[in-house]
Amino acid sequence: MAKRTGTANLPLHGGKVPPWLFERMTRLAREILLVLRSESGPQEILSRLSDPFWFQALGCVLGFDWHSSGVTTTVCGAIKEAVRGLEEEMGIFVAGGKGKTSRKTPEEIQRWGERLGIEPGGLIYASRMAAKVDSAAVQDGYQIYHHTFVFTEKGEWAVIQQGMNPDIQYARRYHWLSWEMEEFIKEPHLAVCCDDRSASLNMVAEESEGARGTSAELSREKPQVVIKDLLRLKELELPQHHKVLVEDINPKRMESILLKTYERAPNDFEELLALRGVGPKTIRSLALISELVYGEKPSYRDPARYSFAHGGKDGHPYPVDRETYDRSIDFLRRAVNSSRIGRTEKLKALHRLQGLSDG
Repeated sequence: MAKRTGTANLPLHGGKVPPWLFERMTRLAREILLVLRSESGPQEILSRLSDPFWFQALGCVLGFDWHSSGVTTTVCGAIKEAVRGLEEEMGIFVAGGKGKTSRKTPEEIQRWGERLGIEPGGLIYASRMAAKVDSAAVQDGYQIYHHTFVFTEKGEWAVIQQGMNPDIQYARRYHWLSWEMEEFIKEPHLAVCCDDRSASLNMVAEESEGARGTSAELSREKPQVVIKDLLRLKELELPQHHKVLVEDINPKRMESILLKTYERAPNDFEELLALRGVGPKTIRSLALISELVYGEKPSYRDPARYSFAHGGKDGHPYPVDRETYDRSIDFLRRAVNSSRIGRTEKLKALHRLQGLSDG
């Protein structure tokens, strides 16, 4: 499990990475991954990528901004390009990406499943549920626009996805690792990285268990019953944060979704969340009714637990974990030294590592 480290904002930056830089990032990423695969195997690659501190350090070593939101999309893009043609040798397969590319993730997983002779259904489901959780079950003001899914032939997987909040011009990154997760709907993240914390509806928090159960029960009710309660909420004088959560819910539009959930009768919250068409407003409506009508309060705890990386010398918001910090840098230094890239690029990468060590 990744430990808390120092601080790093992830401001939204526009523009594209120059081709000359991306090409070099890809070459260096390929060498680092090959060394990691050789020393520790494909599972260790997933474990490293899902460690947000190591991921952030990798972005810096590859030559990208330490603090920019673009480190997520660019590093994931470089990794996908780095393993292209070497997937079976490395033992890892990369699907998804930014924007429209993220929506092709199921197709890419399906193609690899057919090529490798493995059943891709579970992997496709994992990809969908990770995206669904962070877009509908966690409502923190960040819209998911990047989703990278990395997996092995044995069915192990990691997810690195990112959401943006255009109002405050910051991003939030979500890390998942299959063997560190017990349930999709109960504290599933390995880490959530962001410095801006605010009121969030967090239906995958441990303390939301009662609200999850009640929401699933409500989804099996006749739509008229739920709509009646929702109309009552729209008319009540609610606390400020509930006003915000309920104000853009249209009961009439909700009816068609509730008819679908009534017909499908999901057994639990995970089945409810997995239904196509069930999005943030459906989950929010059921959560509000669970709390205000049935007394099952969901969590409003922001899921972000980590503010990472280079800095935090004063101990705020967290002290730098020097042991983890130094271990990551040491591994990357050994990987760079073992790589076959040119001397100049190797020296530049080592210089960036030295900068991290001195930070």
